[in-house]
Amino acid sequence: MSINNTQFTFQPVAELRDVTLRDGLQLTGKLLSTERKVEAVRELLRLGVPSIELGSMARPDLVPTMANTLDVVQALTPGELEKCWIWVATPGHVAKAAATGARNFQYCFSASDSHNKANIGRTTEESLAALPQAIQYTKEVNGQIQLCIATSFTCPFEGPVSEDRVLAIANDPRAEGTCDIVICDTLGQAVPAQVSSLVGRVREESASRRIVYHGHDTWGLGVANTLAAIQAGATLVDGALGGLGGCPFAPGASGNTSSEDILFATRPGWLTPDTFAGMVALSEKLLAELGEPNRSKAAQGARSKAEAFEWVLTRDPQTAGTTGATEGKN
Repeated sequence: MSINNTQFTFQPVAELRDVTLRDGLQLTGKLLSTERKVEAVRELLRLGVPSIELGSMARPDLVPTMANTLDVVQALTPGELEKCWIWVATPGHVAKAAATGARNFQYCFSASDSHNKANIGRTTEESLAALPQAIQYTKEVNGQIQLCIATSFTCPFEGPVSEDRVLAIANDPRAEGTCDIVICDTLGQAVPAQVSSLVGRVREESASRRIVYHGHDTWGLGVANTLAAIQAGATLVDGALGGLGGCPFAPGASGNTSSEDILFATRPGWLTPDTFAGMVALSEKLLAELGEPNRSKAAQGARSKAEAFEWVLTRDPQTAGTTGATEGKN
């Protein structure tokens, strides 16, 4: 990794997937309209975000903010959907989402039975047993499906989760055909050494797949854990605007690692002070609509008075969202 400014060159080895519209919205009390979600997807893509999680097939009576997910899928173009993922937990979810145009699926279940029963209503083994059918439905539409393992580090009901448990799921023959493996710190309780160890073991001991890291900032280590995951071999990392989100079925879980903070730390080639200003503008607007606080430290830093720093915004970020541009001091 190398930092992209006048003193350094920074080539990140991991891409960002923004999960604001799925994991970010799960704990909010307000449903964003289909039009607003589509607008957010298109703005994120326009700014340069390479990958987006646009929603979930979770039951709308349990997670009301996901009720219009399929409407969002239908409103997007095939080209836009190529960069979007949808959360699924059953083969039926895959079939239903595929029928509306979705092609990238994140098949998620928990390493711990207790959380899987609370979150999905079945045991871990039952979710794993259904995975081959989900993979088959994905193949039929020439799509991609990820193996997503929630509670990879700790469970709110059972406590610590062993690395061997996660490796056993990753190496299960029924997971053959998944394109990626997503390692989730669902509660944000892991520390960098744990993240590095587990991601490193998955890279070395499981079938060759892209490794995705999904972290939360509950204990303030979201960015540190994300960087540890990247150094250990993760090439896609999840974040949400303003650190929004959390799991409604995991007591103690809070917001995702902030997309702005991840981007500021990793400095992908497409990120400039102008596009960063656009991210801040989009984040501020969405969070204001939802009545949620902004937990991003980078966004707070961008509003500081240190005008000699090129990443500081020199005008209100709320006015920078339409063009993604703002003037910076070099």
